[in-house]
Amino acid sequence: MAERVADLTVKEGEEKVVPTRPTPHRQGSQDPRASSVEDRRDKKPEEHDKVSRRFTLHEDGIHEHRLIVARRQQKLKDIFTNLGNWGRQKEGHEETPLSLMNDWVSQKKQEQDRAPLDTKGGPSQSQTLVQKYGKCHEIVGHGAFGIVRIAHKTDSKDPKKEQLYAVKEFRQRPGESEKKYQKRLTSEFCISSSMQHPNVIHTLDLMKDDKGDYCEVMEYCAGGDLYSLILAAGTLEVIEADCFFKQLLRGVEYMHEMGVAHRDLKPENLLLTTRGAIKITDFGNGECFRMAWEKEAHMTAGLCGSAPYIAPEEYVDQEFDPRAVDVWACGIIFMAMRTGRHLWRVAQKGEDEFFTRYLEDRREESGFRPIEVLRRVSHASVALLKIC
Repeated sequence: MAERVADLTVKEGEEKVVPTRPTPHRQGSQDPRASSVEDRRDKKPEEHDKVSRRFTLHEDGIHEHRLIVARRQQKLKDIFTNLGNWGRQKEGHEETPLSLMNDWVSQKKQEQDRAPLDTKGGPSQSQTLVQKYGKCHEIVGHGAFGIVRIAHKTDSKDPKKEQLYAVKEFRQRPGESEKKYQKRLTSEFCISSSMQHPNVIHTLDLMKDDKGDYCEVMEYCAGGDLYSLILAAGTLEVIEADCFFKQLLRGVEYMHEMGVAHRDLKPENLLLTTRGAIKITDFGNGECFRMAWEKEAHMTAGLCGSAPYIAPEEYVDQEFDPRAVDVWACGIIFMAMRTGRHLWRVAQKGEDEFFTRYLEDRREESGFRPIEVLRRVSHASVALLKIC
């Protein structure tokens, strides 16, 4: 049933998922974290429509996404303020050590340390950059070696309108030579700009500013990223998560058909349009495992990516198929959407108690509890079965 419902949703990452419908059954404004996942499972179908304003489920089974970044950012700001003093938990409330919220607080700490550098006016904007894509203003994303700003380009025909672009400002890594710096950036641009798929970010240009720093210009996704969506929502609904997961798999399948593995899939690298289309971004760790004239994939080695999403074979001193580690990351992302937490910190036996428990429990008939307790069919889906 989940597949049938998903087939009626976003097709190939289209921005407009479905046309506007009269009197839809909109999910209400209740904070998803106010009740547990188990509590929501016990609700009747009619009560299921009161979970989140971001997601609308219609009677015929088709759904819509309405993602408003400003509202989400305010909610996260309020959450962070309540936590107080960079990570101190609210009185009487404790986050689990594997929660995405704990990771987010740590990231906010790092961003605060980098803030003086990030807010110094942005890139030294060359006339070419301004003429083609407009002036860079607000910061919308932070990375280990760069930030992302929004460029505003005024419409020449209508001054009241403007086109928005995302401009990624690259920074040279500590100890990185100029030659390696250029090679890294051009490699990322060549990979990302060659991708033409509705669920992969559209990369437009790679330019230098007046300081000689590289800037990559991409389409702007006004729906934010999947990471902040999960943080603000607590957990995503079954059909909502299925929709995002299906789009993610479409994008990954396309990349692999093109001979490219991402090697750093995580919610932070999945951008969203306001209508809920997923866009895979950040090919800094991207790897070509098969050239156009080749039939067989080249194996790879080495560790890269973010720890909770790294596949166990990457920790072994052997070559592996890079496509498999992307698929592994997709599974971890799905669990993050459904539970709001990581399954483990690192997928190494003996190094992480949760992963060690997973290896033991999956051999048992009952399986690994964090996975097995998730019901594939919600009450809403059961109601849809009667309609379809």
